[in-house]
Amino acid sequence: MARRTKIVATIGPASDSEATLKDMIAAGMDVARIGLAHDTLDTALERFRRIRSASDALEREVGILVDLPGPKVRAGRFPDDGVTLDGGTIIRMVPGGDASTAEVVQVDYDDLISDVHHGDTLGFGDGAVVVEVIGNTGDALEARVIHGGQVTGRPGVHIPSDRLRIPTPTPHDLVMLDAFIEAGVDMVAVSFVRSAHDVRRVGVEPHPRGPLVIAKIETRAAVENLEGIVEASGAVMVARGDLGMEFPIEELPHLQKEIIQRCISLARPTITATQMLESMLRAPTPTRAEASDVANAVFDGSSALMLSGETAVGADPVNAVATMARIAEKADQRFDYRGWARSLSETRMTSATDSDDAITDAMSMAGWRAAVETGAQAIICLTTTGFTVRSIARFRPEARILAFSPDERTVRQLCLSWGARSFPIEALPIDEMIMRALELARTRGEVRSGELVAMLAGSPEYQGRATDTLRLMRVP
Repeated sequence: MARRTKIVATIGPASDSEATLKDMIAAGMDVARIGLAHDTLDTALERFRRIRSASDALEREVGILVDLPGPKVRAGRFPDDGVTLDGGTIIRMVPGGDASTAEVVQVDYDDLISDVHHGDTLGFGDGAVVVEVIGNTGDALEARVIHGGQVTGRPGVHIPSDRLRIPTPTPHDLVMLDAFIEAGVDMVAVSFVRSAHDVRRVGVEPHPRGPLVIAKIETRAAVENLEGIVEASGAVMVARGDLGMEFPIEELPHLQKEIIQRCISLARPTITATQMLESMLRAPTPTRAEASDVANAVFDGSSALMLSGETAVGADPVNAVATMARIAEKADQRFDYRGWARSLSETRMTSATDSDDAITDAMSMAGWRAAVETGAQAIICLTTTGFTVRSIARFRPEARILAFSPDERTVRQLCLSWGARSFPIEALPIDEMIMRALELARTRGEVRSGELVAMLAGSPEYQGRATDTLRLMRVP
């Protein structure tokens, strides 16, 4: 069985040459992530163009995701070789954006002194270094390092989300997003989401006319408002770094499972992110614990797994992608497909039984059952928006999912969806499109003549709005 769980890889200085990008695509990168927190807009746009060029040269569909900085609070820049903050030492934290040292850390948040209180714990980066506030002198906070380590560059500073008074998305986010929408970006991740309103404030056209909007779940408020956020989003990212600062660490594995289960039941792809193969920043192989973490994220039902620094600044980005691909593929082979689908079949994707979504919900369930009972080799979906594919993917069918769409952005957005192999197809009358999809699937080697497949599509009445047609067919 080929790998079904997708891989999102972050592009940075270590991986943004066209040669390296091609090697990462060949190694298994399905979606390229461009973080906008560290580089200029021009640099990010140039990376976008190189990714497109690399995927075009390989004739491989690769989705591109831009990750908005959001109201991210950052420390002033540390020296190039970094600074070690030893456990037990006392540091001063002051508002500002200039250089930081081991004794005085500047934080680019004007309300730092008033919004952060005695006893609060603040994390640097993804929580590798943690300090506790022990005093307030009026012009600075005094903090004790309780978990020491090295800090470099301009690490994020985690301030409890219920204190932070910065809107999501920020005006700067929207300016950067406009430039990428003009460039034709496929997906956008929104940082520091606290409510469905934050997702709606992005203000883009519904996908696929606009990018697929991915809500990052990294705050306590996002967990409390999860239902509305998932419904308002096109996909979700479990951002475990900040989430692990907002909740006790022992709760994090259970939150991961709960978020994924809710998202998949609503046919929203879910990305599990942060420190998946962290040791591969320098080492050629991951730790045993990291390999288990990746496999367990697959067993939890993750649609995709994300590499961050491992590919952006790591020693060997291609090896990191290839390693994650091998671990995920083996976990996909051991996945409990029948058990997962049986439990999910009792969960309704929508409560509005008279909506077009409810029709697709019912037909995708019927398609999964038909494929299981007949032993169909593939489920072929004709889709305009990708909703049919995301709906059938939540059942984790053992049959291959082949998606055909006349919308090029939909084809790339489906690179994030579990198990889906997506291909462009010309817009034709429905019966002609069905036969054309069968022909393309056969000529591409996805199916063979005589094999049984399930075909999901929309009749002329519903085409583009809902899937109301299921056929079992032999490949000619």
